[in-house]
Formats: sequence, C-alpha cells, structure tokens
Amino acid sequence: MAKWEGKHDAATLAEELRRRLAASPSVPRAALSEKRMFGGICFLLRNNMLCGAGREGYMFRVGPARHAEAAKLPGGRPVVMRERPMQGFFWVDPDACDARGLGRWLALAQAHVGKLPAKEAKRGRPARKTGRGSIRSRGDQR
Repeated sequence: MAKWEGKHDAATLAEELRRRLAASPSVPRAALSEKRMFGGICFLLRNNMLCGAGREGYMFRVGPARHAEAAKLPGGRPVVMRERPMQGFFWVDPDACDARGLGRWLALAQAHVGKLPAKEAKRGRPARKTGRGSIRSRGDQR
C-alpha cells in the first residue's frame, strides 16, 4: 500500500485537525478516534475514515457524490494509490489552504461520513489516546 510521502509535518497537521474536530459541535467526541494509516494519522467518525494528515498534506473523504464539488476547491487533488484514483478522496496542500478553506474541506468530509452507518471496531488493534483525551481511541469503548 502506498505511503504518504511529501514535505509536510504530519504531526503538526494532525494537531490542527484534532483541534478543529474537538471544537466542532457537529461531531460527537465520543464517536471520534485516531488510527495510524499509510504512514500518517487518520481520524475516524464511528470507525469510518473522515480525514487524515500525512507528509502529502491533509486527506479528506468527501465521497463520490461530492467528488466534482471538491475538485473545484483550492489546494485539492484526488488521491491516487497503486496508480488508481480513489473516488471521493482528496489530498489538500496545507500551503494552498487557509483556515476558512480547511473548514470547507472538513465540512464536506463530515457531510459524507456523518451519513455512513457506524462500523464495528476491529479487534486486536492497539488503542491510541490523544494527548488531551478529547478524542477517544478506536479501542476505547467507554
């Protein structure tokens, strides 16, 4: 599977996403978790990938129905893995995306993933707590 390669600091980008998700009234904190994926950090909503941060920048799951809308936003490009485009997934260059633009990308992802049914957490994966405890790890079922 392709690793996220690029110039950005994934930890810094993940902290920005973590901060925004924790402050969002439309995202239930108990339903959020984090998971290391593709060499970066992904944020899951009810165990469905919502967004992520890696060396390539931010990654957002906007869904196939909003692919065309997302393609018009500044700083984004479709995710390609193993030479195949992933419909509804976008990389977003943090250098081309201000705070307002980041909010638009996050809103698109929340609109899509928020409608998906919850997935059962996979067993045997290590739990990861966030530093402030504002987002529960995947394995934390309290």
